[in-house]
Amino acid sequence: MRQLAIALVLVSAATLTGRAAWALDQVAIGVNPSVSAGATFIALDKGYFRDAGLDVDVQIIESTSTSMALLATNRVQVIEGGIAAGYWNALAQRLPVVLAFERGSTPLYHELMLSPARKDTIRAPADLKGHTIGLSGPGSVSYYEVAKVLESAGLSLKDVEIKNIPYPQTGAALASNAVDAALEIPPFGDDAVAHGFAVRWIDTDDYIRPQPVDVLAHFANTDWIALNRKAADAFFAALLRGVRDYCQAYHRGPNRGEVEAIFLKHKLARDHEMIESMAWSSRDPNGRFNLASLLDIQDWLAREGTITAKFPADRLVDTSFAESASARLPPFALANPQSKLAGCR
Repeated sequence: MRQLAIALVLVSAATLTGRAAWALDQVAIGVNPSVSAGATFIALDKGYFRDAGLDVDVQIIESTSTSMALLATNRVQVIEGGIAAGYWNALAQRLPVVLAFERGSTPLYHELMLSPARKDTIRAPADLKGHTIGLSGPGSVSYYEVAKVLESAGLSLKDVEIKNIPYPQTGAALASNAVDAALEIPPFGDDAVAHGFAVRWIDTDDYIRPQPVDVLAHFANTDWIALNRKAADAFFAALLRGVRDYCQAYHRGPNRGEVEAIFLKHKLARDHEMIESMAWSSRDPNGRFNLASLLDIQDWLAREGTITAKFPADRLVDTSFAESASARLPPFALANPQSKLAGCR
């Protein structure tokens, strides 16, 4: 009888465990592993997604442009990355995608870097004419950022040669003189500088208006949202907890060490020294977009002929996720009010 009782207890426990696992909503998210992705990994490692009743599968992606098809076909429910022309083209094709949550805004610490061989000959944006620039991918927001720098000198992208190079490979391209300049983001730019592959030159934040500039986002599948609204709201509310932890660490709050450990675990930086020396991209602690920035990106893409249709702000962004997520949490307040860093507040 004792053995039977133990067996029944074990079967009951297994059944309950199975039900608990089955009850978790499955969400797949495509992540580009740069510094601002830290918030996603914080939410994952600290159990914020699981607390919200979600089983989140993180899949590594290289660029938003290539992963938009995965999102549109619901093979992943959320992707994060740069706001690119592919998003407008997806809207024009009536694909089920929408901007749902901000992922990176001013200060971005995106830098136009130089090949060491060019540091003495390229001194101002006007000197870029006729030179080769490395950008992350066709139609990516990196084109918009560099175009703003060129426009300050009366130039356009037609005045330079563009080579499409993923961020992790840009340092090697600069070192080998395959390109003369390139747009880099943390931590890849910091790594390139640390190895002597690149020379810091221009911070694009100094050239882009209106600000804050929104160039990174979380995109969501609207078919998934329609059928799983509760899970979608829960996902972004849990993500916002990770965003706020990220922002506290950004301002060197008491959780800095814990967040740095998560960065290292997920290879968002090479080592502790890099984390300490590099700039972290800012985020909005309420997940909100600057709609004026998005509309400026849209206008530029239309002028370039990269997109064929423009949309009103309420079609570009579903603001309800940021509104719902921030309403679930208390107002954001810095744990380190002495911080002088801009952004993430």
